[in-house]
Amino acid sequence: MAGSGRKNADGLLASLLASGRTIPDAAREAGVSGRTVWRRMQNPDFRAQVAGLRAAALERAAALLGDLSVSAAATLGRLLKADSEQAQLGAARAILELGGKLRETVDLEQRLAEAERLLAEREARKWPA
Repeated sequence: MAGSGRKNADGLLASLLASGRTIPDAAREAGVSGRTVWRRMQNPDFRAQVAGLRAAALERAAALLGDLSVSAAATLGRLLKADSEQAQLGAARAILELGGKLRETVDLEQRLAEAERLLAEREARKWPA
């Protein structure tokens, strides 16, 4: 039973740390001492669990931002036709700035994917199954 309690406490603790809680706050909320948290953070498996939870949360946030980006782009498109020249200028600047960054990001992602594919092919030739 003690092992099960520790596993449950570790799960809660990892979730709290992954969500950005400080060590003292996470310790308090998980009902453990700060020393326990520091000790757990020395364990590579526990640190990997925290990192995995944090990565999953960031992926969810990125997906949400991606969905909202479509609405944001539509809003900028509407603002280009606004009566106010200041609103039009702001929308135009945002579109030019963000459009360039988006193109750059997509290009980098494509180049990285191609590099990873080529590396995987190279490794497959090097170590046949």
